[in-house]
Amino acid sequence: MKAAKIREHTDEELQQLMNDTVQQVFDLRAKKGTGDSGEHPLRVRLVRRELARIKTIIRERERKRNG
Repeated sequence: MKAAKIREHTDEELQQLMNDTVQQVFDLRAKKGTGDSGEHPLRVRLVRRELARIKTIIRERERKRNG
């Protein structure tokens, strides 16, 4: 998901999206650890980047509120 699309979400939606993405990363790592190679290998990287985008936008909003 692009950063512009992520910025359209509210703060509560961003928190939920971050929680879902963290769970997705955890699930992908668990699958990799058990040898389930059905998932595309680059999927973990893409999901981690999406998580970083979400966290960055959350942090930007916090800094903006706190001055």
